[in-house]
Amino acid sequence: MDRRQALALGAAGLAHLGLSAPARAQQKLIPVKCGVPNAATDVGYFVAHAKGYFQEEGLDVSFTPFPSAATMIAPLASGDLQVGAGGPSAGLYNAISRGMDIRIVADKSKNVVNRGSQKLLVRKALVESGRVKTLADLKGMKFANGAPGSSASSVIYKVLQKAGLEASDITEVSMSFPQQVAALESGAIDFAMPPDPATTLALNRGVAVSLLNGWDVYPIHQIAVTLYSGRFATQQPDAARRFMRAFLKGVRYHNDSLNEKGEFTGAKGDEVVKILTEYGPFKDPALYRSFILAFCDPDGGLHMESLKEDIEIFQKLKLLEKPVEIGKVVDLSFRDWALKELGPYKKA
Repeated sequence: MDRRQALALGAAGLAHLGLSAPARAQQKLIPVKCGVPNAATDVGYFVAHAKGYFQEEGLDVSFTPFPSAATMIAPLASGDLQVGAGGPSAGLYNAISRGMDIRIVADKSKNVVNRGSQKLLVRKALVESGRVKTLADLKGMKFANGAPGSSASSVIYKVLQKAGLEASDITEVSMSFPQQVAALESGAIDFAMPPDPATTLALNRGVAVSLLNGWDVYPIHQIAVTLYSGRFATQQPDAARRFMRAFLKGVRYHNDSLNEKGEFTGAKGDEVVKILTEYGPFKDPALYRSFILAFCDPDGGLHMESLKEDIEIFQKLKLLEKPVEIGKVVDLSFRDWALKELGPYKKA
């Protein structure tokens, strides 16, 4: 083989990886900023980063923590943030209705029966004193949410319905999930529904009592999604596709590390727990082994009926400025491309 043939084969190989020869030669990784709420269900992004899947796709991905996906809307709309991860909120739908180009492009996590990341946590002192015996006793109390109109709002709406209460019967404040644990401990709030590991940490510390699981009122809930900035989707579509492929590889590796009950097992389980401990906000590996993660779809699929039900609840709560057409919010083209490249998931 002469030198010209060797160069041609090398260029073909680089093209197969989705990178041009000049780009690879200059070792120019494309920077991608990803906003995360620092929940255990960020695991797909974290594994993709730790395993080098993003770098293999020519991407330099960095993570920025946010209290919730609702607080990512402005930087996603401006393009300062290329990817966001978290709950689909009323604020997101309002921003899209105003013409901001932000897209729901894939799953991040779903709460399903026996695989949910949320519990209704009530301050332990309120339960021990007898002040809170039933859900109806939450009337007049202070609830902490990641942001107004977040996806947790629809779960709380269902909880209040079950209790015969209205949204106006409680006081809502906003704070990050780790802050909610501290606020339960200090008595600054009365109840909350943070995702794990914050939920389990609060229970382990003995500062809260769980009154119910999220799936008790919402059996299948698309609690969190992957979001793309419109600029990322339209101006860097190749990078957006490759991000999705790397992300799904991370989600699949994570799914491979779980047994049929959703518990970490084997060498892959040990590795994923180590990654969560390194990347997540809490540094105790035993904490990540003490709860079952919400379901992260290895094929990136969305539960559309849940998204539609959330929108209906946001409308009832008068949180939406205009009616929302879900078809104008969801863009599955990147997920479909990645799924075609990877094929359907098969557990290793």
